[in-house]
Amino acid sequence: VQLVESGGGLVQAGDSLRLSCAPSGRTSSRYAMGWFRQSPGKEREFVAAISWGGGRKWFADSVKGRFTISRDNAKRMVSLQMNNLKPEDTAVYYCAAGGNPTSWSGDYDYWGQGTQVTVSS
Repeated sequence: VQLVESGGGLVQAGDSLRLSCAPSGRTSSRYAMGWFRQSPGKEREFVAAISWGGGRKWFADSVKGRFTISRDNAKRMVSLQMNNLKPEDTAVYYCAAGGNPTSWSGDYDYWGQGTQVTVSS
């Protein structure tokens, strides 16, 4: 499964961005999806995750109340809505697919190439 992210960009603090992720090929598997991010010099960190059915969602404490995650299985798309962005949200954002919606990157089998999000102050 190849995942493709889109929607990154350069914004100012307080602005919003919506990231999207979709598989590039056909897949019939039911994957949980996660979003992670990585800043220069830092380890990849968990941002949000959603179960295949969309009924279970998890968020990192640093983004709770500002980010939401959703999915449309008919369109095979997962989105990360990011509101009230802060400079510390600047990172490359990756979507990932796996069997369980956890905060551990090792639980995810497939990863996208990432999309850059830059938040200026």
